Amino acid sequence: MYQPHQKVFILTAPSGSGKTSITRYLLAHFPQLAFSVSAATRQPRAGEVDGEAYYFLATHAFQEKIREEAFIEWEMVYEGNYYGTLKSELERIWAKGQFPVLDIDVKGAIHVQQQLGENCCSIFIQPPSVQELKLRLEARGTETPESLASRLGKAEYEISFSHQFKHQVINSDLNIACQETAAIVRDFLGK
Repeated sequence: MYQPHQKVFILTAPSGSGKTSITRYLLAHFPQLAFSVSAATRQPRAGEVDGEAYYFLATHAFQEKIREEAFIEWEMVYEGNYYGTLKSELERIWAKGQFPVLDIDVKGAIHVQQQLGENCCSIFIQPPSVQELKLRLEARGTETPESLASRLGKAEYEISFSHQFKHQVINSDLNIACQETAAIVRDFLGK
């Protein structure tokens, strides 16, 4: 289905582990990489632009794309909100001569990795500890006690899958984690 030159990079992590910051670092330092825009059914947040942050779809439109098998992966990540990676998004990036970087949840990452095999470089970004993750999430100031407990429970569950990914990077220092991840990317691009 996919050609050997059609490489994909997956970054996955529990919320608050630094995945998005590391993704931004990679995109700034590797011009051959391009961000894969995910599809989502949630409402746009202030400042989010359709087609840049996400492709915002109505639930019925997302479900229709599921029936059409238009996604390489999709999940109902939070109750009632679907997220997924469109096959057409990967094709768009490959057509430009670049490699997609998927910043996606753990279940979706496992699914893509199973489909793409050796074409896929999967990187799990791990917090140094669940306690440190709790401090990071609290510092954001966006969590209620209930949402914090939910995110931490989900994080512990997701961390239990870290061994299923080709690479694990522990983000105790963001600069070091960015450099370690960049070294993994550089190595895979050279293959």
